Amino acid sequence: MPAVDKKLNRILSTADSIPFNAQSKIIIMSDCHRGQGNNGDNFLPNQLLFFGALEYYYDNGFTYIELGDGDELWENRKIKPIIEAHSDAYWMMSQFYKSHRFYMLYGNHDVVKRRKLTTSRYYSHYFCEKDTCVLPLFPGIQVHEGLVLKNTDINKNILLVHGHQGSFLNDTAWPLARFLVRYVWKPLEMVGFQQPTGAGMSHSNKEKIEKDLAAYAENKQQMVIAGHTHRPVYPSPGEGLYFNDGSCVHPRCITGIEIENNQITLIKWAVGIKKDRSMYVERHILEGPCDIAAFYK
Repeated sequence: MPAVDKKLNRILSTADSIPFNAQSKIIIMSDCHRGQGNNGDNFLPNQLLFFGALEYYYDNGFTYIELGDGDELWENRKIKPIIEAHSDAYWMMSQFYKSHRFYMLYGNHDVVKRRKLTTSRYYSHYFCEKDTCVLPLFPGIQVHEGLVLKNTDINKNILLVHGHQGSFLNDTAWPLARFLVRYVWKPLEMVGFQQPTGAGMSHSNKEKIEKDLAAYAENKQQMVIAGHTHRPVYPSPGEGLYFNDGSCVHPRCITGIEIENNQITLIKWAVGIKKDRSMYVERHILEGPCDIAAFYK
């Protein structure tokens, strides 16, 4: 059995489950790679898009699920400067958490979040620049390797993972990969080389990961939503069960997957321009919405 199948089978059988139905509203995004606000911070150009999107989802009653690699902890050793650099985004996420509408998964770039000591030490509270005081962030949060969305209307489950599982360099040997990114790639990026998190993975490697995830989903007849490759994937109904939400570090946009009315939709958020030339954050539908049940043979 392939390594990725073994890992996903284990997650599928042990992960916490979240029930949902036609009344549920869920937004899934990943691969923000939030950094320290410097030249190596790939999230920085899209931070306002992210905040505007989350504000929309919060106001409209969505649950936010972050599907791993939310923070860039391969390039950066310290978590506190990341939270300080993006305190607005963390404040927005804390509002979801206080409303019991926030779940966080870890990916390969923020695998250290699996340690309870790390989350309790760095993610319980943060210093709010606006209010100039320490405020709760995610006190008591559990960061998951995977989750299972259980549909109580149509009896179909959705497996949520970051998507790096089973990869030798990104999963088994991740300390080596982190060393190379932190001490080889990061200095190059700081002097002008572009796009480490996207360009750090070859097209052939991305295709292999996507092929393995798609084969697992098809063989198990199990819908899978992942991130990791930064490439949005939305199959035609009946032609596959592997989806990918893309990333929040695309040039000029962020992408995600919405689940609402037992339907699944691939969306993007980008800057729109009104007739008076003022700019605003705009939601676009890329694929869907389609009934979740329609994807099963």
